[in-house]
Amino acid sequence: MTMIRGRHEDRQGPAPEVEGEIRELVRRDVAHLRKPQPETGGELGVNNLNSLIQRVSGTSVLEIEKLIAELQTLRDYLQNEGQRVQREITEYTHMSQAATKSTRIIAESLAQWKQTAESNRSARG
Repeated sequence: MTMIRGRHEDRQGPAPEVEGEIRELVRRDVAHLRKPQPETGGELGVNNLNSLIQRVSGTSVLEIEKLIAELQTLRDYLQNEGQRVQREITEYTHMSQAATKSTRIIAESLAQWKQTAESNRSARG
């Protein structure tokens, strides 16, 4: 039977990596929005704005799809870990029941030996 890992070991999975990528995504998108746009003709400004929106949204959509895939991976990991923990709990339950049964048998045997020893003493004395 394997040992159950502590809480701190479980946190070393892919979760910190996902958090870092979310932060990086936000920084990149905000940096694009903060850049000053040059004042030019109306249509050129609209084209620049459309280009910026497409670039930001395209990057965002790709990043969101990547995050969704990573979250699905994390979900699968957590489901597998949950199943593993359930198996270990079941193994522990069986082992605990076997230990209880063995202890009960030993206690009953000792009680019988004690009675036999007391009977022998009373017969001698």
